[in-house]
Amino acid sequence: MNTEEKFNLITRNLQEVLGEDKLKEILKEKDLRIYWGTATTGKPHVAYFVPMSKIADFLKAGCEVTILFADLHAYLDNMKAPWDLLELRTKYYEQVIKAMLESIGVPLEKLKFVRGTDFQLSRDYTLDVYKLSSSVTQHDAKKAGAEVVKQVDHPLLSGLLYPGLQALDEEYLKVDAQFGGVDQRKIFTFAEKYLPSIGYTKRIHLMNPMVPGLTGGKMSSSEEESKIDLLDKKEDLKKKLKKAFCEPGNVENNGVLSFVKYVLFPLHSEFVIRRDPKFGGDKTYTAYEELVKDFAEQHVHPGDLKSSVEVSLNKLLDPIRKKFENPELIKLTDSAYPDLVKQKAAPKGNPKTADNDDIVPSRLDIRIGKVISVEKHPDANSLFVEKIDVGEPEPRTVVSGLVDYISAEDLQDRLVVLLCNLKPQKMRGIESQAMLLCASKDMDGKKVEPLNPPEGSAPGDHVFVEGYEGGKPDEELKPKKKVFEKLQVDFHISDGCIAQWKERNIMTKLGQITCKSLKGGNIS
Repeated sequence: MNTEEKFNLITRNLQEVLGEDKLKEILKEKDLRIYWGTATTGKPHVAYFVPMSKIADFLKAGCEVTILFADLHAYLDNMKAPWDLLELRTKYYEQVIKAMLESIGVPLEKLKFVRGTDFQLSRDYTLDVYKLSSSVTQHDAKKAGAEVVKQVDHPLLSGLLYPGLQALDEEYLKVDAQFGGVDQRKIFTFAEKYLPSIGYTKRIHLMNPMVPGLTGGKMSSSEEESKIDLLDKKEDLKKKLKKAFCEPGNVENNGVLSFVKYVLFPLHSEFVIRRDPKFGGDKTYTAYEELVKDFAEQHVHPGDLKSSVEVSLNKLLDPIRKKFENPELIKLTDSAYPDLVKQKAAPKGNPKTADNDDIVPSRLDIRIGKVISVEKHPDANSLFVEKIDVGEPEPRTVVSGLVDYISAEDLQDRLVVLLCNLKPQKMRGIESQAMLLCASKDMDGKKVEPLNPPEGSAPGDHVFVEGYEGGKPDEELKPKKKVFEKLQVDFHISDGCIAQWKERNIMTKLGQITCKSLKGGNIS
């Protein structure tokens, strides 16, 4: 393979390359040394196949590739991985990333695997962190991490250290280039600016585009409904793909098409649309542009595209599923992500039951809803009866005592926040199937405001508390256990009008849940 072929293979499907001329010069003399890092936080999902397919390209081009399991970064990023789980999550990442690479035919012996804490706690590295911190401004550190480090009202100092460590990794891993998503761009330019200030060489930076998730928007580890997990069963995969955003003829922000472009075509050089003979039968595409053209002209139906991606995706996931049938890996998964494991009942007669230990907000099924209709309760002047869309086939009936605080007109068509897994309860003869959550505060008189979802929210969007993103809600909260009541005492509104639980923000994948004006209020 000549230099031009290697360059084309390394850079294909990338959104941006910083240091293109330097890349060409290096390829004339030797193979490129490159690293890709992943912070060991939430469980990797199918979107990780996008960087995996590029790693396959790098190896085909003769690159020396290092994969960094950035465990220390995971802790520094607002403690997304608690210190006591760091080792377990790193082991999980190592097993699952290797399984992904094996499933796409990447030879592991050509890769180097490194953990951040293997070198980031050394004397020399620590001294360089101090050197870097003496030349980096707070403004630049915060700006560099803005797209990557979780942004909160009262950021921790650790978030400001994060970009510096990622920059230093380039020097300590002895690479020519770093690869990542375009959301890393500010950290990459930070590294280019500041590494030379302490005597180190500026590196090349290769950036993938931010590929839309298969289920719409960005696929996130913290959003259970937004992602397809690598260990999802086939029936779960089918269900999630059916919900995927894939309008007929619409090729913009289409995560299903993007997955074909950035994963399936690079791996197989072709893609087969499987369909009934009466609709034209199977068709093999050898160029992504041909598929896009046919989809845009509606010669390919979204249902056929989804079912064809489903077949290809299951072929990629089957080896991973099989590997994780191993009892040791099942135990590792459950230990690394304990919030996903349903707590076992405590022994009878033990007063210190698990019920007091597992009262966590991830047990609450809180969702965004849209008010479809509002009427006065026929038998109660203080109650509204609302029909609210929460992303299910049929809207839920909700009875709320808001008549004295908000007009029916102001509620109509409004996006609200609902607790959806309370046991349905009759209120003056009408069954209420959810609780509409509001901020309240006693001032001159009691004031109540429905909570506000972030802009762009949609019915059914999952609401979670920071740090409890991965937990599975109870199917129905048992009234006698009083789970919500025990959690509710720590729900409040911050001085910035942000909904919180124990100082942790309540949010969706799009941002924070807020209220209009009731600073310091309660949530009920």
